[in-house]
Amino acid sequence: GALGDPDSGARRQAVANHMRWVEAAKYLGSHAIRVNARSAGSPEEQQKLLAEGLFELAKEAASFDINVLVENHGGLSSNSAWLIEIMKMVDLPNCGTLPDFGNFLLEDGSHYDRYQGVAEMMPFARAVSAKSNRFDERGEEVEIDYQRMIEIVTGAGYHGYVGIEYEGDELSEHEGIMATKALLERIKTNLQTSQPPKNRIQ
Repeated sequence: GALGDPDSGARRQAVANHMRWVEAAKYLGSHAIRVNARSAGSPEEQQKLLAEGLFELAKEAASFDINVLVENHGGLSSNSAWLIEIMKMVDLPNCGTLPDFGNFLLEDGSHYDRYQGVAEMMPFARAVSAKSNRFDERGEEVEIDYQRMIEIVTGAGYHGYVGIEYEGDELSEHEGIMATKALLERIKTNLQTSQPPKNRIQ
């Protein structure tokens, strides 16, 4: 169900449906569930509706000590400026974002600047998704400047987990994940050796 459904009854049902995943996350020892910003209407109407649905879900999820995270996942949600306004409207500590390095395709076919987008979402981030597609002979991601992206993430004071999502077709799923992991670990090592001890990544 859409957490920003214009129909109030359908919106309440969507919240109830999502609570099953909150309960499952708690059982599994997870800290969060990821949800999508789905709604209808003008961008401003959708912000209001999604803020209402997310507020109700996050309020209930708080009793399970579970975060509710919205990923930039196409359409309006890939406009980070639009998404963070919803975070401000909800204003609950367990409602945040899950910045994805690759999901910045807007409804009109254009792309939101990925580096700006991640930077805008990081103050509300409770998790991060490292998207990858292709690697060159040096093991660098071809489409995304991972060094720049990780500097944005750590520069925001984030020291949590970074999930990996390989969507390419040149490597197997496992190989793509491991290539991304190796790249992240290499950048982490480089950052740690170049920073003063008090600023190093944990």
